[in-house]
Amino acid sequence: SGNYYNQGEIRKKELEQSCCVLGIPASDVTVIDHRDLPDDPAVEWDPQLLATLVLKHIEAKNINLVVTFDAGGVSGHANHISLYTAVRYNVCWLLWVPPWAGCRVLVLETVNLCRKYISFLDVLISCLLPRDALFILTEEETEQAKRAMRCHRSQLLWFRQLYLLFSRYLVVNSLRLL
Repeated sequence: SGNYYNQGEIRKKELEQSCCVLGIPASDVTVIDHRDLPDDPAVEWDPQLLATLVLKHIEAKNINLVVTFDAGGVSGHANHISLYTAVRYNVCWLLWVPPWAGCRVLVLETVNLCRKYISFLDVLISCLLPRDALFILTEEETEQAKRAMRCHRSQLLWFRQLYLLFSRYLVVNSLRLL
């Protein structure tokens, strides 16, 4: 629930506001508040527990595409990496079995620090490198993504303000099939 700084309730509301900006109905948002899955950048989550929760969500919402972090977690955040691990090792093999058969998994590429903060200049590099999917946002989509990020006021520390200005992830995202 994003309770690392005891702001879980605030961050839940911010998530709902952010999703609203992106056109995602509140009924499609699921917040997991589990004592064994603390919001902590230093804690690795139990992949079996996480995989079970992810699979339940896939089934309940009839999801056919999962987008997650890669092994680098984009920022090195242990929770992000745990999510990738759960999907990679515990979910993917089950996706061949009904009711999850046909669900695809894309992982967001972690790039080095230089590429991460060169904004639109990374589009050319990303176009030249191998990947399974490349999403290049329009100027309007980038502004929408920034508005959605700004809804997370409790998390907008100085370095995230720089992220809003310079991150390539607000302009271009390269993904690969898992």
